[in-house]
Amino acid sequence: MSRVVVIGAGAVGLAAAREARLRGHEVVVIERGAAVRDGVSFGNAGIVVPSHFVPLAAPGVVATALRWMADPRSPLYLAPRPSPDLAAWGVRFVRAANAARAARAEPALLALNLAGRRLHEEWADALGRERVGFRASGLWMLCRTEPGLEAEARIAERARTLGLRAEIVGRDAVRAAEPEAAPDVVGAVRFPDDAQLDPGAWMYAMQEELAGDPGADLRFGLDAVALLRRRLDGARGISPVEAVAVRRAGDPGAPLETVTCDHLVLAGGAWSVPLARDLDLRILLEPGKGYALTLPKGVPSLRTPAILVEARASASRVRDGFRIGGTMEFAGFDPVVRPQRVEGIRAAARAYFPHLDDAVVDGAAPWSGFRPVSPDGLPYLGPAPRAPNAVVAAGHAMMGFSAAPISGRLAGQWIDGEPTELDATAFDPARHTWRR
Repeated sequence: MSRVVVIGAGAVGLAAAREARLRGHEVVVIERGAAVRDGVSFGNAGIVVPSHFVPLAAPGVVATALRWMADPRSPLYLAPRPSPDLAAWGVRFVRAANAARAARAEPALLALNLAGRRLHEEWADALGRERVGFRASGLWMLCRTEPGLEAEARIAERARTLGLRAEIVGRDAVRAAEPEAAPDVVGAVRFPDDAQLDPGAWMYAMQEELAGDPGADLRFGLDAVALLRRRLDGARGISPVEAVAVRRAGDPGAPLETVTCDHLVLAGGAWSVPLARDLDLRILLEPGKGYALTLPKGVPSLRTPAILVEARASASRVRDGFRIGGTMEFAGFDPVVRPQRVEGIRAAARAYFPHLDDAVVDGAAPWSGFRPVSPDGLPYLGPAPRAPNAVVAAGHAMMGFSAAPISGRLAGQWIDGEPTELDATAFDPARHTWRR
């Protein structure tokens, strides 16, 4: 039995750990947070999104982003700061935001999320559908303006050419389907193949399954500081990872310990960049801070989760209530909750759901978390070329929860030297590396 060390106990890391156990490997998971925490894998909308096949770096997004920068409540904010990594990220983002690159990325993203959808349903059967809140719900793309609906209709047509079901629905049909929330929209696009889970319930179900497995060791409150590699004679720079150096999280003076491994999965989200350097990889990830409000149970809410198109926000019913989230704030790992960003989400909630009580919307406490965002909108997913026993699984941005099971499955296939069940060439973790 070989030992697989997984760095990160977010959705992708737990999925990789579960897959490794299913394959008979001993697993050690290293997580900087506590067992009970509220990271980005817990606070998201819980939507499984084959419909999200258009990459973040899409045509027209640069001009839109520049326009939004003047509005402190807009869906995007970039805090200028002297950072070579941010500059490199920005250059790559601008280069990627064109029609040709988006067209090449779309089939790969669709295949990834369709596989994630299939495996989420299989895993929900194993974990308990009711326990994790799995629903074959579909997804609304709710539009308040005619231009917004026209743009979504074009995406729907593209989806159908790629084999994904999509239908355009008028205002009256949307309101008939959602009598409780009664969204103020001109129409919507519906993607029947999307699904939903309760993200917090799914995360804790995954943790509990691993915690009860004698072949899995979950180690919380540890920072992975460095990856230690073994040099091979005559291998021309190829060297496997033999151990991970760790210390107590948040305590730079704590003594270092080492955790040995036969295989490594780097799934540390936005914190993966420095460890990737230890694999001779340059991955460009910016922490994109998202915000959410969870309104209490009993408020008028949607039956089917939705994207609020013009607000670039999501809305979904979760176990704790009705969650509305969005924004993309690039300010490094700044934990400050900016009131203007929260007010943008509150404004979206009021605009799309006018029946919501203002006092309830204003009283909801804001949550925030850091999404790992790559410049081309694609995750870094695959083996490290110069460290043959290491797999990178990071940079999923807003699709980490959706694509977690298939990312874990692919990691297991790479670990075992098997052919992968889908072509992951587009997600090559070395695509932004200086040397190949």
